[in-house]
Amino acid sequence: MPGQWAIPRLKSQGHAPIGGSHLLLKNLSREQQVNLAILFTAGLLFWSGLASLLPTLPLYIEDAGATTQQVGTVMASFAIGLLLLKARLSKLADWHSRKLVLIIGMLAIATAPLGYLMTQSLALLMVLRAFHGISIAAFATGYSALVADIAPPRNRGELIGYMSLVNPLGLAIGPALGGLLYGVGGYGPAFLLSVALGVLGLLCVLRLWEPPRTTPTNKAQDNGRFWRLIGTDRLRVPVTVLLMVGIAFGTMSTFVPLYIRDTGANFNVGLFYTAAAIASFSVRLLTGRASDNYGRGRFITLSLLLYGSAMVVLWQADTAPMFLTGAALQGAGAGIVIPTMAALMADRSLPEERGRIFGLCMVGFDVGLAMAGPVLGGFADVIGYSGIFGLAASLIFLGLLLFITLSSKDLAHSLRFALGRGRDLYAVDVPSQSG
Repeated sequence: MPGQWAIPRLKSQGHAPIGGSHLLLKNLSREQQVNLAILFTAGLLFWSGLASLLPTLPLYIEDAGATTQQVGTVMASFAIGLLLLKARLSKLADWHSRKLVLIIGMLAIATAPLGYLMTQSLALLMVLRAFHGISIAAFATGYSALVADIAPPRNRGELIGYMSLVNPLGLAIGPALGGLLYGVGGYGPAFLLSVALGVLGLLCVLRLWEPPRTTPTNKAQDNGRFWRLIGTDRLRVPVTVLLMVGIAFGTMSTFVPLYIRDTGANFNVGLFYTAAAIASFSVRLLTGRASDNYGRGRFITLSLLLYGSAMVVLWQADTAPMFLTGAALQGAGAGIVIPTMAALMADRSLPEERGRIFGLCMVGFDVGLAMAGPVLGGFADVIGYSGIFGLAASLIFLGLLLFITLSSKDLAHSLRFALGRGRDLYAVDVPSQSG
């Protein structure tokens, strides 16, 4: 096919030039704009409430008498509830209502921290952590699907990028507030902050509306196909790549507070997550729009390079500046990979299956979260905290290799797509591209 190694022309992609991105809001009705504003506020409250526990929950579990591996196991139990209900909640979003699963997610955020305050039993903490995991299984799926429903196809990456800013903003605000309240009043105020943010988010979600869409007609047949979709060509590599990213993120979110305390680097752990969030916020302002014009592949490749570099820096970190550098690199990588993968999945799915496709793609990330604590936590006693970040770096670079070589129908097309030189052959509802 001639011209495949040239950068695809914007006209052939059916996208507006970057300079025309200010037209995005003009493509949305007033009702859509208001709905997106409410949804954005709800997302910000959700991620702030969830992230407010990052600096304190691992320490709370350790103070309850847990070993390093037990801390990892309790934290990783978050993914149990997430995985057990992922299929049911994803189908619920498609078959019934995006809003309903958003409500379920907010209820989990608003109630789980109360349970933490009531017990220091490791077994009960694992159960509560698993219940807490329902929050992401529900909210993240419903949020991504609803944004994609509203987004004009030619501005999809841009709008998903902007709406995904709730994640880095929440990761900046939540840990900073949680760490501050912990320093002032201990665990109680820090955990109650998460409850309050969840309640406010629930009030926002109750005001949302959903655009009309086609729903699946043969639910019994679709039910059997749900998990088999994960092995299809359009999902297999994204799921595997996100598995590697999930392991790295789980390692960071579980062990960074303990790692920093172990090294004696004297600074507020919340600042680590704030630095990551600032970097993530900054890149999302640009890459969503750019991926509409220049393809998703090159930005996913870049994100994995940044994520792998972050793990390498954390592997060697022993001072506050090194930890903050690793945080910034990780934030930049996460700020590209998650929204760009979401846009890629929107490209590769029809509206009536979008909730399930988003849910399935993120299964890789969820399993990675589940594996990180208990698996890498077991290595921590042997190779130390620094060593497990070295292992995480190796996994990220393995994911990069898989994406570059297997992301399309053959090696040649995979290289072209991963380097931004060819179109996505698995896209099903975007204008055809050249090449």
